[in-house]
Amino acid sequence: MVAPVVALAAFMEVLDISIANVALDHIAGSLSVSIDTSTWVLTSYTVTNAIVVPISGWLSSVVGRKRFFLTSIAGFSIASLLCGLAPSLGLLVLFRAIQGIAGGGLQPASQAILADAFPPAKRGTAFALYGLAVVFAPAIGPTLGGWITDSATWRWVFLINVPVGIVVFVLVEMLVSDPAYLVKQRLARLRQGIRLDWIGFSLLTLGLGGMQIVLDRGQQDDWFSSTFILLLTVAFVAGLIAFVVWEIYDKDPIVDLRLLARRNFGIANLQMFALGLVLLASTALLPIFVQSRLGYTALDAGLVLTPGGIALVFIMPIMGRLVTKVDAKWLIATGFVISGLSLLMMGGFTTQTDYWTIVWVRAFQAAGLAFLFIPINTAAYMGLPQEKSSNASALINMSRNVGGSIGISLTTAFLTRSSQLHQSELVQNASRFNDNYREAIERLGHAFARLPGEAANAAQHAAAVVYQNILAQANMLAFIDDFRALALLSFLLIPLAFLLKKTNGADVHAGH
Repeated sequence: MVAPVVALAAFMEVLDISIANVALDHIAGSLSVSIDTSTWVLTSYTVTNAIVVPISGWLSSVVGRKRFFLTSIAGFSIASLLCGLAPSLGLLVLFRAIQGIAGGGLQPASQAILADAFPPAKRGTAFALYGLAVVFAPAIGPTLGGWITDSATWRWVFLINVPVGIVVFVLVEMLVSDPAYLVKQRLARLRQGIRLDWIGFSLLTLGLGGMQIVLDRGQQDDWFSSTFILLLTVAFVAGLIAFVVWEIYDKDPIVDLRLLARRNFGIANLQMFALGLVLLASTALLPIFVQSRLGYTALDAGLVLTPGGIALVFIMPIMGRLVTKVDAKWLIATGFVISGLSLLMMGGFTTQTDYWTIVWVRAFQAAGLAFLFIPINTAAYMGLPQEKSSNASALINMSRNVGGSIGISLTTAFLTRSSQLHQSELVQNASRFNDNYREAIERLGHAFARLPGEAANAAQHAAAVVYQNILAQANMLAFIDDFRALALLSFLLIPLAFLLKKTNGADVHAGH
């Protein structure tokens, strides 16, 4: 009973990230602001969320994990209510920031509760349910968000969290309790006196908060041509470096980075970073591709992703059992192979690719994600002391979230730059000295000349049509470049799986 309830809390939080994306147009129109300005609704959430996720382990040890989890659920639900009732963009951005603070603890606390509630031999099943929450949510988010926005109003994108939050809060209060070791750990910390690592927290806020703003706003502000983006980049890089050095040498760090020195845990975090990058980047690219190049509606674009999410519902439980019988390194390697092959298939898409081809390729990719998510999490926790569960969960969720943010930002920027590059290459062929170009202009010119009143402008219309085709093909080639780059990354990560220690059989049952 604990597993689905706790996973539902994580599902609610992850869903709220992707579900709000599709409502931006409606939010901008309703509150009379530009689309560019309305994106602060997303940025305010991701910035505060990114800061809270890594410190959630420390917060759990101070206030108690169950109390922290319940406070996060209550805060997230109240902030969702306020977002749904917000009369202006300023207040909506403020309430979204509060929602990000409250929601930041839901994913790590959920995973830590599951890691402690299940014995190591059955932990794969627990992570299967958690994986459904954090992988399935982004897949159905755009579809659900589009349907809610079209059927009701954008405000229900946020208000829908309120009844779900109330139900989850009541069930968590009834079913979840802190393990004895965590209670003892908290009492010992209270006896010693609570010490907040202010320097570490300040550096973390500057580092992760600044990075998230740069990633969210960089493309819109033309990256380093913007003085604000340039200065903030220097600040967040310096902040992150100083944060790492400080936390390693601090006696009571707010984020236990020393865990990354453990072989399995460090490699698993790198793999989870890559998984977040590939998953969220491709999840962001596919809807843009089918809408911009194939003319799909927002709802149809969401429906392209949904079957992949449904496939996960069936594959994840199987993988939860399989991970206790097969060495995780082989499953992870298989997952990266499937991920790479599926992305290569996406790199073969054209403007003539049909709906079902895209759906099946996405479902194939989803199968690869199931081979990655559960084995990576299982490998990460092997040999880890039980009292480190909350800190470990905070770090591995941070790795996935940061990877996703970087993936979306880089692929979006690469899409724009690559499209411009291909456009400049194709335009070079748009010359009278090119036989194909000349024949196309003449053929189109004759067609326009036969239309009433178009004879005088036939040549201009023909040139405009050819130029539009050049832009479309350049953009198509850019999508291919993006998908192939993600495929290459997936293949390059395969050897990393074999650096993990053996995690099947007796090792799984050995526990912490």
